[in-house]
Amino acid sequence: MADDSLTDIYGNRIGVACRCHSDLCREVTVSGPKLSLRSVLVYTCGVWLLAYAAFCCTENTAVLSCAIILTLVGLMVYIHFFKVDHESLLIIGSLGVQLSSSYASGRECTSFIEMSKIKDVVINEAVYMHRVIYYLCILIKDPADPHAVSSVLPLFQSSKPRLKCLIEVYKTCQEILAQS
Repeated sequence: MADDSLTDIYGNRIGVACRCHSDLCREVTVSGPKLSLRSVLVYTCGVWLLAYAAFCCTENTAVLSCAIILTLVGLMVYIHFFKVDHESLLIIGSLGVQLSSSYASGRECTSFIEMSKIKDVVINEAVYMHRVIYYLCILIKDPADPHAVSSVLPLFQSSKPRLKCLIEVYKTCQEILAQS
């Protein structure tokens, strides 16, 4: 499934890798765009220029110090909590699904859903700003009523791949769900 022409909903290039560990175990990894040095420099320079303008008006050096500290702390928070490098979906027939997100700082978040709790994997659509986007989601069974859905868990929330990519991942998931 590795295709260089795959993009996210914003038109940024994304990478998709599918590994087949066995007949009942496949892993799909979607890698989002890397952190742009250009955008970091633009934001940093913008904040520092505003701080310098405020310094020229007030002649208070604390303005410059605060701008530098806030920029560095903001960048660290963004890299550690918000900038996702890649997201993985590991589906193991008759066992469950593991969802992983790796952040730019190296932090990883992983969750596991047992197969007995999964009702189905579907492609859903949503109105996002002024257009319709598609996303892959897992339907979680309601413990009280096995025929009802208690929650919807969207996949690949940070990378937001387009429909072409989602169809391939959907087919992979359905093959394994049908066998288990």
